[in-house]
Amino acid sequence: MNDKSFDTENPHLRAALMRGLVSRRSAMMGAAGVSAAAFLAACGSAGKNPTTGAGGSGTAGAKTAAAAQDMSDTEKIINWSNWTEYIDVNDKTKARPTLDAFTKATGIKVNYTEDYLDNDEFYAKVRPLLQGGKDTGRDVWCSTDWMVARLIRQGYVQKLDLANIPNSANLEDSLRNVEFDPGRLYSLPWQSGFAGIGYNLKATGGKKIETMTQLLTDPALKGKVTLLTEMRDTVGLVMMEQGKDISKFTEADFQAAIDVIQQAKDAGQIKGFTGNEYTDGLAKGDIAACTAWTGDVVQLQFADQNIQYTLPQKGFTLWSDNFVIPALAKHKKNAEKLIDYYYDPKVMAQVEAYVNYIAPVKGTKDELVKIDKSLADNPLIVPPADVLARAQVFRGLTPAEETKFSKLYASITAG
Repeated sequence: MNDKSFDTENPHLRAALMRGLVSRRSAMMGAAGVSAAAFLAACGSAGKNPTTGAGGSGTAGAKTAAAAQDMSDTEKIINWSNWTEYIDVNDKTKARPTLDAFTKATGIKVNYTEDYLDNDEFYAKVRPLLQGGKDTGRDVWCSTDWMVARLIRQGYVQKLDLANIPNSANLEDSLRNVEFDPGRLYSLPWQSGFAGIGYNLKATGGKKIETMTQLLTDPALKGKVTLLTEMRDTVGLVMMEQGKDISKFTEADFQAAIDVIQQAKDAGQIKGFTGNEYTDGLAKGDIAACTAWTGDVVQLQFADQNIQYTLPQKGFTLWSDNFVIPALAKHKKNAEKLIDYYYDPKVMAQVEAYVNYIAPVKGTKDELVKIDKSLADNPLIVPPADVLARAQVFRGLTPAEETKFSKLYASITAG
């Protein structure tokens, strides 16, 4: 590591800055009404079921997704859409080692497309096809918790055949019975992560930034702070700072957090609101401190130890992105073989060594030690129990709350 310079030749830093060219998480976090003490229990929206009228966001009453004739036995391909910079890459050859190994072992070619830039944007692309009973051209993609809840309710994703995914037994126990998909019938997690506070010691004058109150009020940071455009992360962090449990907050609690953010903006404390394009400004010092996602900051730390990260003592948010197979996918069994492959801890460890998020697969830490012990010892990649005990996930929103809260937050982030 280099703790003195901004080294754009460092491959890990280049990867992190490339992530900042697009917002991978402008509409991220799903909402479960639970603490994460049991480990990574990220859940989906709990609004009124548009299909059945029932409350909650579980799978009861979900529409049945249409299935196409599975061509997996005769067509050895998989079409996988994913977020950008979200898989292992050989920085010299630009190959994707784990995907290449999968193809070599199975004979199945993976058409891997990084066209999932935002949950709502991607949904807008595929919904007209799904609604019209047409193939999306994709066999699998990775959606954030709350979006998975929506897709299940609308009958747009198929049940998984777990007989084709025996390695699903390696799923972390606490992720098995999430609110939006009890028993994991429709989805399996790809990656998880935290939202907390990132800062550059050079830009803060050596000062640690340890609380949201400090981030939003410290005069030394005025005009050099950014917040995430993702409402659930930013507002969730502020509510936890105010002593609220984000698994069961009220509308008044949400409004109180909005008021604090508005005050900080009016005072000139906030430079702007971002997706993960904050990585460039944070690395250069144009941004002194910001709300940030773990994987991005870990990547920046490879190049500069002045980049630091705080998981606030009063709590921080947690999310997951999840494999789903859409209705009318033509290569469902092949996609299930792919999911099974990534649920091998040896394979998942190779991915984590590059992307630096949190693995949902048991045994990954032991395999990661063999690759790079420092990564396995990093609490942002392999969180210990005391860290997980402070993590929370944002509760489910009703459709009315979703509309109202989003408008309130947009009124601050706009302009």
